[in-house]
Amino acid sequence: MDQEPRRTHRVRGTTPQLEARARELRHKMTPVEQALWQALKDKQLDGLKFRTQHPIGQFILDFYCPARKIAIEVDGAIHESQKDSDATRSEYLQTHGYRVIRFSNEQVLRDLPEVLNRICELLS
Repeated sequence: MDQEPRRTHRVRGTTPQLEARARELRHKMTPVEQALWQALKDKQLDGLKFRTQHPIGQFILDFYCPARKIAIEVDGAIHESQKDSDATRSEYLQTHGYRVIRFSNEQVLRDLPEVLNRICELLS
């Protein structure tokens, strides 16, 4: 008797631990992430759905638009010391068809409308 493939709730090769961490991060967003999320949630930007703290493979994306496969990363001060690993991460995602755009915390706080304009440009 043929068995149907087992269906799981795992997303693109994630682990239950990574998915639990993503749920935790959704409840502990930074003030900068919260500000951007307020502008992205509920299909406010070009009518597109965004997810926050979305696990893909071994990574958790700050924001993700599944319809356009766009990852939006908001980088705080810690990212100054991990530019190489961020670049490797972005390259990995790009090789799998994702487009990645990064903003610093300062950009989001200082000029949210410009950040949203840049995201819109990538969406089109």
